[in-house]
Amino acid sequence: MQFPFKISENKEFDAVGFGTNAVDYLITVPQYPQFNSKIELKDYQQLAGGEIASTMVGLRRLGMKTAYIGRFGTDSAGNFGLQTLRDENVNVEHAEQIKNAITQVGFILIDEKTGERTVIWKRDEKLGYTPEEVPLQIVQKTKVFHATPHDALACARLAQEAKKYGAIISIDIDNIFDGIQEMIPLVDIFISSSEFPEKLLGIKDQRKALNEIKSRFGCPIVGMTLGEKGSLVLCENTFIETKGFAVPNGCKDTTGAGDAFRVGLLYGVLKGESIETSFKMANAVAALKCREIGARTALPNEAELMNLMSD
Repeated sequence: MQFPFKISENKEFDAVGFGTNAVDYLITVPQYPQFNSKIELKDYQQLAGGEIASTMVGLRRLGMKTAYIGRFGTDSAGNFGLQTLRDENVNVEHAEQIKNAITQVGFILIDEKTGERTVIWKRDEKLGYTPEEVPLQIVQKTKVFHATPHDALACARLAQEAKKYGAIISIDIDNIFDGIQEMIPLVDIFISSSEFPEKLLGIKDQRKALNEIKSRFGCPIVGMTLGEKGSLVLCENTFIETKGFAVPNGCKDTTGAGDAFRVGLLYGVLKGESIETSFKMANAVAALKCREIGARTALPNEAELMNLMSD
């Protein structure tokens, strides 16, 4: 089955992302600690993360031309996070460092046995955008606009502008934010966590919830990630289930697996692949990411992705 939209040609960027970046402090423990207990950690690392920043890095590693719109603090974490995007050749012309703001951080506990993680995070309010502050010109130049709606009204303003110039609108969403109802009707590719549709609608049944999102908001592609089980997507009146891939050599860390899923999906969209192939790519990139600690460490290149797809 083909996607029910066309990708624009002759654009400067394949994808422009707006939303979260973070500096993650990843702490590996033998097992998840009990309440009011002490546990010796196995290892810890400081690595760059954040949903949208990581997705732009992942697409860049697969050969796509990407740009990132977002804000960092002027602290050392902000310097570090911004430099990681430059090092990956992501365009950061519209990434800013805000004076006296603290860069978003995540403290992430990783269970050594399973690779599953628990995230504790904080985003400084100074990093937020109003609709009047967003850079409109850059989203006129992209085939895909991909975002998290933490600043939902600002996100909607960018999405409106991008859509006016022919971009496909994609969203990475796992929580409800003020103004989200104005953003969702603009979305072409709505992919959420498995828990989000129930948060949004109060409907527990996954297929009924996806049907209701499509009916209420009109998104052409509505789906959810299902962790190691894969994904579920609704296009027109057809549900497509895609199985997850086993992580080569075992799962080390699930941090950023959802971001990696979007990398593979958007790569398939941009390459003109079918829905079935694109979601297979999404699950493959997510599995490859889980090979190592961190949201970006093991994001694959094209050869690694194709090798797993062919197995």
